[in-house]
Amino acid sequence: MKTNPDLSYCHGVGVQSLIGRTLSEQFDLIAAGRAKSEALVCSWQKIRWTYEQLSERVDLFARGLLKLGIEVGDRVGIWSTNNVEWIVVQLATAKIGAILVNINPAYRTSELDYALRQSGVKMLVAMRGYKSDEYLAMLYELAPELMNSEVENPSPRLPDLRYIVVIDGRSVEQSESVINFDLLYDYGQKIPAQELSFRSAALQFDSPINIQYTSGTTGFPKGVTLTHHNLLNNALYSAHAMGVNETSRFCVPMPFYHCGGMVLCTLVTLLVGGTLVIPNPTFDPGATLQVVAKEKCTHLSGVPTMFVSELDLSNFNDFDLSSLEGGFMAGAPCPVELMHQVTGRLHCSKLVIFYGQTECSPVITSTTVDDSLEVRATTVGRVIPHLEVKVVDSLTGAVLPRGQQGEICARGYAVMPGYWMNPAATEESVDSSGWLHTGDLAVMSAEGLINITGRKKDMIIRGGENIYPREIEEVLHGHPEVAQAQVFGVPDKHFGEEVALWVQLKQDCHADGEQLRSWLKERVAHFKIPKYIKVVSEFPMTVTGKVQKHAMRDVMITELGLEAAAGIRTA
Repeated sequence: MKTNPDLSYCHGVGVQSLIGRTLSEQFDLIAAGRAKSEALVCSWQKIRWTYEQLSERVDLFARGLLKLGIEVGDRVGIWSTNNVEWIVVQLATAKIGAILVNINPAYRTSELDYALRQSGVKMLVAMRGYKSDEYLAMLYELAPELMNSEVENPSPRLPDLRYIVVIDGRSVEQSESVINFDLLYDYGQKIPAQELSFRSAALQFDSPINIQYTSGTTGFPKGVTLTHHNLLNNALYSAHAMGVNETSRFCVPMPFYHCGGMVLCTLVTLLVGGTLVIPNPTFDPGATLQVVAKEKCTHLSGVPTMFVSELDLSNFNDFDLSSLEGGFMAGAPCPVELMHQVTGRLHCSKLVIFYGQTECSPVITSTTVDDSLEVRATTVGRVIPHLEVKVVDSLTGAVLPRGQQGEICARGYAVMPGYWMNPAATEESVDSSGWLHTGDLAVMSAEGLINITGRKKDMIIRGGENIYPREIEEVLHGHPEVAQAQVFGVPDKHFGEEVALWVQLKQDCHADGEQLRSWLKERVAHFKIPKYIKVVSEFPMTVTGKVQKHAMRDVMITELGLEAAAGIRTA
């Protein structure tokens, strides 16, 4: 790593060059060399596939997509919890040059509607539902024309959507538009393997293959667009930082729709020839540790709250976790004490910390297995190879001296090409020199080590979920009794932050916190619903009339007794 001894600027120098391949070329290379080795274990689905078996399914599904007319650049959405089908769709879409659109399983109807329309999804792969969420019922509400087996016309509301592919759709009445997932394998048999080879060979590694939605300060989610080159190289570097290789068995409780699960677990493991282990559809601490013990996993991932939940299990000592070596923690600031607990009690002595954003594929800085525990516990490491970082004055843009707090920016191969169909938002995030402005505040040490100290923007990070207050505020302003709403984060020992709401009601209205929560449950994902709600007559303001959310936060910390949580030291 090259450093400037005076300014907060570093350029990561890699021992290995960047790889100019598509994601599917890399997977095919690994699968050919590891054909009989175990690629994928899904404990809850009772599935074990070798690389040869996984590759065969990926190719057949990809050919099935060709049969249905999915072209290069077409968007294929996936709305599902963690399962083997997710992996097949991820690799198959990359193989034909389609763009995978990650849909959060917690999305409600309005959020799903926006994502499908904004990205122009042509095919949606969806579960029937999960727990109390009926995905097909929500789709019927949005596109009854497609869901009605007797109607084959496009939906006026979702004119781009042509196909709904149902995971575990055996009891679904199929039509030309609604198709059982496994039927795609049958369709694939009707397309020559050579046709898939021709399609894959024509793909370029700078082409986009993924859209991930991240909330924006405008109140509408933005579709981060990522390429083969972004994802492949960031995954391979991350594998190197964690020491993941063909002998590794990586247990993944993180959701696949997030970069943490999709890139730093799935791609990291499969693109180097390791074994990917899926413990459960969604995170369950007991199920995770049970699978770690049974499958002798070497690596484990999670946001801080996941590790806390695992360590707090009453039967924690019943699990033999001696096979664990490392993994990573990311998605939210990591308390220093938690890092010590994970490296000790969980046996993850080589656990690393990643810092980044979806817009950067996602890793910007990291610690590595070669760093001391002190470095891994108290910092987010150094800039990764082939990227640049700088810490700048938020007002002037000037690079600051080492040791001074400013906004951290990143430039290089991992930075997204832009937000999908949103050039204005792209220009706000990536400047004319190619620097991604993260909005996070940081300090760079003389050695080039980074500490994240806060956020320029008011984004809330709750258990690894990025939540933007404006999005929730705009929904609340549609409530008939709400005059004004202000949403902000307050510290929380378990989740890092929780969502808090101060609300002013219209005259002669009497809605309370529980009524507002119930109303929100029908309109936003569960993790966006405020835990703390305070009905007020006025908001603290500056002399110029700007609302002071920091003052509200301070009041809530005092009223709720959150001083200890606010004082937790993080990297």
